[in-house]
Amino acid sequence: MDSIIIEESGPLYGKIPIAGAKNACLALMPATLLSDEPLTLTNAPRLSDIGTMTVLLQSLGVEVESLNDGLVLALSSHALKTTRADYDIVRKMRASNLVLGPLLARTGEAIVSLPGGCAIGARPMDLHVSALQALGAEIELKDGYLHARTLKKGRLSGGEHRLKFASVGATENFIMAACLAKGRSQLKNAAMEPEIVDLVRCLRSMGANISGEGSNTVTIRGVEKLHGATHSVVMDRIELGTYMLAPVIAGGEVELLGGTVELLETFCEKLTEAGVEISKTANGLKVKRKLDTIYPVDVKTAVYPGFPTDLQAQMMALMCISNGVSRLEETIFENRFMHAPELIRMGAQIDVQGGVARVEGVSKLKGAQVMATDLRASVSLILAGLAARGQTKVGRVYHLDRGYEKLVEKLQNVGAKVERVN
Repeated sequence: MDSIIIEESGPLYGKIPIAGAKNACLALMPATLLSDEPLTLTNAPRLSDIGTMTVLLQSLGVEVESLNDGLVLALSSHALKTTRADYDIVRKMRASNLVLGPLLARTGEAIVSLPGGCAIGARPMDLHVSALQALGAEIELKDGYLHARTLKKGRLSGGEHRLKFASVGATENFIMAACLAKGRSQLKNAAMEPEIVDLVRCLRSMGANISGEGSNTVTIRGVEKLHGATHSVVMDRIELGTYMLAPVIAGGEVELLGGTVELLETFCEKLTEAGVEISKTANGLKVKRKLDTIYPVDVKTAVYPGFPTDLQAQMMALMCISNGVSRLEETIFENRFMHAPELIRMGAQIDVQGGVARVEGVSKLKGAQVMATDLRASVSLILAGLAARGQTKVGRVYHLDRGYEKLVEKLQNVGAKVERVN
């Protein structure tokens, strides 16, 4: 099993290109199930999760071709062979549940296993089920599978629904399913993430009639059929935020190619409060620490446009070396402070009480052997290692392959002392 070894690196200088968004691409790929014409996705990220979604779609009969070194995905669902998404594939990734809505809308039936993924708390399917039931779906759980169908395998019907929680996945499933439903559908308390806006842009280019994306109310008027399209995947704002922290923790100045403040306004506000200088360039964003001191800030995760839960672990790594006490509150997922004990092994002063972590900054972290527990926790330990005295060895880094392409190379290119070993 691979590990990543990090040495205290000193200031980082250079440029890091930001890839297409994993979470956007994982919703865009199932959109091919809504049409029998080809869907081409450009600026696709090259990640293991994309490979898992590829295998899942292929198991349904979708033709998937990876072009231009994986940056382009050509998909065609003209000859679906089954509407059953098996446990052996679905268990590997929670985003697998995004085939449920499109399959149901296109074929009138779907049998989808309950999903798996990172162990960062329960993400129940009841929000997806109730959303699709509002469109006329009949769904029951049997032997670990959701069995969904429409009346006599006909089309779904337009309907209105309010989500109990602004779930990104449930919003995506509802929107995709409603594209082919009869009549008008409306989703209230919808998630507003940029990845959903990107999905709507793609669906609209395929002929869907959707309005309100980016707000908490989305309206869809169903059409008879969607056609093929070519769509460029939006930039990965979580990868952007992660690499913005590298020169803040290690020192130096790094330009993030393709980066925009607009996708991470709340995060950027917190960085500015911590004493970080963020400036726009012709090609993206430039980030550097203004002073030797990092100021403590309080963070509370929230649905978009709030502070992203997927940047909480990385922000904690920064707060470990701040000059004072900070408070991080996690409101989205339980069990998402599993990186805290590993940071403590590196000399951090962290006290976790339920969903709140109190972090008292130290002057210097120390290298240690630590273990990654999930995707974002993995990269938080690598960031911490950039400023830790001595060597840090991060185990179980297969999590990283799910969300960061060429992470070691990108960090090496700006001067980080990091390598991946078997």
